[in-house]
Amino acid sequence: MGEQPIFSTRAHVFHIDPNTKKNWVPTSKHAVTVSYFYDSTRNVYRIISLDGSKAIINSTITPNMTFTKTSQKFGQWADSRANTVYGLGFSSEHHLSKFAEKFQEFKEAARLAKEKSQEKMELTSTPSQESAGGDIQSPLTPESINGTDDERATPEVTQNSEPRAEPTQNALPFTHSSTISKHWEAELATLKGNNAKLTAALLESTANVKQWKQQLAAYQEEAERLHKRVTELECVSSQANAVHTHKTELNQTIQELESTLKKKEEEIERLKQEIDNARELQAQRDSLTQKLQEVEIRNKDLEGQLSDLEQRLEKSQNEQEAFRNNLKTLLEILDGKIFELTELRDNLAKLIECS
Repeated sequence: MGEQPIFSTRAHVFHIDPNTKKNWVPTSKHAVTVSYFYDSTRNVYRIISLDGSKAIINSTITPNMTFTKTSQKFGQWADSRANTVYGLGFSSEHHLSKFAEKFQEFKEAARLAKEKSQEKMELTSTPSQESAGGDIQSPLTPESINGTDDERATPEVTQNSEPRAEPTQNALPFTHSSTISKHWEAELATLKGNNAKLTAALLESTANVKQWKQQLAAYQEEAERLHKRVTELECVSSQANAVHTHKTELNQTIQELESTLKKKEEEIERLKQEIDNARELQAQRDSLTQKLQEVEIRNKDLEGQLSDLEQRLEKSQNEQEAFRNNLKTLLEILDGKIFELTELRDNLAKLIECS
């Protein structure tokens, strides 16, 4: 194969509505693989995407194409050859930017390839060099043919592409027409390839339709057989009586089951009420638990305040005890001083009496 994938990503594929030219029509139910292909034989770049065996994108990149980002995750480009506009929806902005970069890169490569091809076409249409003997060398050589078709060449062209001795100027128009014919042969080969893919998809769809028709016919035959069987059973009286008895038993069983079901439904309702009551009790319990936690927190605060008051009281008592001790010491000193003053008074009184 001349074509090789060079970049792939996944996206949702859309085509512009051919009627309104405004609305997008999805061509894939889910994200599919969208790949850039390089055809080395034709020196062209293409965007191809397959949904199963169906080709939903087959676009050849040309220098005049433009990829436009219409949102953070959606981009589009117009293909004049396919007469449509393709749209791609990506999963992220990064994937869209990467695809746009590759589009610009391969568009530039396609432009360079086109310029190179035009230069070669000009070289094939005018003689470029004379041979040593004065004859013109043929521009149609294997090196000058850059593979403008899906196959290298037909057997006849291969024979003609071998070096020929002393070609004349009359061979130049034939060379130019041969290059153009090979170009159209390449386009024809591409169309044949696409036609083959579409034909394969059509054959697969036809096979599926045939299979579905066969299944429908089998179902119809089975329905007719069952209908005949029911008719035969209804015609037999003894079997009809047995069926009637069995039907009566089934009706009784159904009634019993309905009664049991009704009891079960009542039991379910009762259990639902109990569950609701349990939920209410749980809510009350949660409320009481929250209040209890609040009381415990408040109790802890009060205990802290009480401990602080006890410490302050103990400190005050210690201060009072120290004050009492100081007073006792002061009283003892005062008693001593009073005793000394009393003795001094007595001594003075004695002195006065003696004098």
